[in-house]
Amino acid sequence: MTPIVALQALVTAEPLDIEPSAAELDAIDREMPLIRAEVELLDTQIMTIDHPVNELDERRIRRARNRVLAARRDLTNRAGTVQSGGAA
Repeated sequence: MTPIVALQALVTAEPLDIEPSAAELDAIDREMPLIRAEVELLDTQIMTIDHPVNELDERRIRRARNRVLAARRDLTNRAGTVQSGGAA
């Protein structure tokens, strides 16, 4: 029987401990309020999985959704002012 071996070099020849660049870390920092708001919305939705949604749960979900929308709006507005050079 003939063994089957790869005839090509490995695709991932570099080590996998590549760190994010400073620009990538800055982008994550800019998006962190949105990430937190989305996690909070997800937590709120998870809390309501195992029981019927009551009025208090509806308020929590609505507030969490509003925080996500506000964070998206702020992030979008900030990105627009950076790209346009600060002139609005």
